[in-house]
Amino acid sequence: MKRKEYRWAYLFISAPLLGFLLFAFIPLSYSVYVSFTEYSGYQSPVFNGGANYTKLLMHDELFWKTLFNTFYAALGIPLGMAVALGVAMALNQKVRGIGFFRTMFFLPTISSVIALTLLWKWIFNDTYGLLNYFLDLIGIQGPAWLSSETWAMPAMIIQGVWASLGINMVLYLAALQGVPKSFYEASEIDGANRWQQFLRITVPCISPTTLYILITSMITALQDYPRFQIMTEGGPNYSTTTIVYYLFQNAFRYMNMGYASAMAWMLGLIILAITLLNFQLSKRWVHYE
Repeated sequence: MKRKEYRWAYLFISAPLLGFLLFAFIPLSYSVYVSFTEYSGYQSPVFNGGANYTKLLMHDELFWKTLFNTFYAALGIPLGMAVALGVAMALNQKVRGIGFFRTMFFLPTISSVIALTLLWKWIFNDTYGLLNYFLDLIGIQGPAWLSSETWAMPAMIIQGVWASLGINMVLYLAALQGVPKSFYEASEIDGANRWQQFLRITVPCISPTTLYILITSMITALQDYPRFQIMTEGGPNYSTTTIVYYLFQNAFRYMNMGYASAMAWMLGLIILAITLLNFQLSKRWVHYE
């Protein structure tokens, strides 16, 4: 009977294991090799040692510029988390029709990314965009959001905060509903006000969720590129070109697969380092009890 159960168990896990080997492990292993070669995708790879990494770190100024742009765009993460927490606290009230508002805030999360990005591209249009129209109504001359080196990235940050609001709001809402009400009742007896309750009870109790959102948002931000491609195409003057967009251009526009693979592994190491750092620092502010 045990042997039969083992056979069935191996049969069921064989599919995901085979999928992992064919579509993850083998391609990843091959990309490590390709990163040490000169490879166009059409001809056989030619080993060139660490030339790709040397060029990447020592001679490619655009790599460092796109890396800076990526972290610049990631500045929207704490702003987005703060907005999501505020909305979650507002939606954590027992009032009539609260389910409708929760659905409306979450709806963009399950909508087409391309469609929503095109919508925001129209909103940020400096000639007939909705944002500049409302700014003009209150006497403010709106900037050329997506065609200005100064304003293009702030515009992308605003759009990114809105795009991440739905899922982060739901996560925070679930965390808030898990905070025991007895904590707030006891603090009221001790004379704590709302702000003290928020700092001493709410923030520590939802800190594991905050850590999860922080790490997943950082990983997503460092790999973000579709909305940049659609809204700005990396411009103007590479001011919104992220590292993954630059990687995409090297791989599929310039057909420099070896260099793109080296860039991908550098990005992977950066993400790994930041994630481990977040876990290490979380011991100081995350409370699991």
